[in-house]
Amino acid sequence: MSTDKPVVVYGASGYTGRLVCEYLREFNIPFIAAGRDKTRLQEAIDKIPGIDTVAHDVVEVAHDVAPLSELFRGAAVVCNTVGPFAQYGHEVVQACLAAGTHYLDTTGEQDWLIDCDEQYGAEMAARGLLLAPGVAQMYTTGEIAANICLETPGLDTLDIQVFWKGFPTVASTKTILVNAALSKAYYLEQNHYVEWAADAGLYDVVVPGQHEIGLALPWGGTSHPVWFKRDPRVANVKVLGGVFNRPLMQGVPQIVQAVVEQVKDLPVQEKYRVLAEQAALVRDEMPPRENPRINTSLDSVHASGPLGRAHCVIYGNCNYKQTGLLQAFAANALLQTAPMRTGFASACQAFGHRELLGALRGFGLVGEPVLNVHR
Repeated sequence: MSTDKPVVVYGASGYTGRLVCEYLREFNIPFIAAGRDKTRLQEAIDKIPGIDTVAHDVVEVAHDVAPLSELFRGAAVVCNTVGPFAQYGHEVVQACLAAGTHYLDTTGEQDWLIDCDEQYGAEMAARGLLLAPGVAQMYTTGEIAANICLETPGLDTLDIQVFWKGFPTVASTKTILVNAALSKAYYLEQNHYVEWAADAGLYDVVVPGQHEIGLALPWGGTSHPVWFKRDPRVANVKVLGGVFNRPLMQGVPQIVQAVVEQVKDLPVQEKYRVLAEQAALVRDEMPPRENPRINTSLDSVHASGPLGRAHCVIYGNCNYKQTGLLQAFAANALLQTAPMRTGFASACQAFGHRELLGALRGFGLVGEPVLNVHR
């Protein structure tokens, strides 16, 4: 069946998918909540306050190109939250191409971004469609801070740090382990991808606004080196990320290494099965709804060039809510006008970093950026 609803949220029964639906309601945008289990979908959607004030349908769909294409036909935008995206994303993008819909997702998988660019970017651009993976707090908010720094001419190197307070969702935990076991992580050096050392462990980092030294990881390389590889202003990008909980960070490398060792000699599909089992042992329940007094976020970017420096910090709260809002804002923008760039593009490249910042500030999820410039 085709739809008369302009937006499809695929994976709406998950923690992030439900938040995307919640913010679509805030924008008064009718939507379809889609996924593979209608009972779980309905239970999730029923928990959204005020959901009866916006038109929506709950639809069960098989994860195959043909049924997804049929479901998407008639919609303008698909917000995909079903990960790991390297495992499940191809069918969704192919269905968007078949149906003629824009594609957004919440990925943090660097290999998936590179695949999107290389395999689907040109075809999506030729169709006038946006392919924007990684529209999420852990990537877009830091990208906003980086672009604020780059408003100062002559800076070509980005040193990015992303921190947040809380626990990953079930899906995020699975993605972290899959990413570590099955893909490489890259930073950008003189506009070329350079692989992080396989034994790259925890880094001591200075976290703005606190005296305690933080611990951070390359976190799969993140989206930023991929986005800025296409930016003529930028030659070098490195990103480290982590949570404010130091004991939790100290345990991450051991957990990841044990899982990687366990699956290293298995066939690919068997690796996915074991990784899913191990992720469930680490995290098997949906975390509580975020509290802005507890679940804070921090995005810090040092930008430098031969003769200048800029440092931008964005303090925020509720990183998963930020993701839900960014997805809904992007969908709303696409329903109003064409994106600034079609094909493979980041949120900032498609919608503008100041516009995205305005949305986050308007909903009380981030403060005014703190910017220091030295020339």
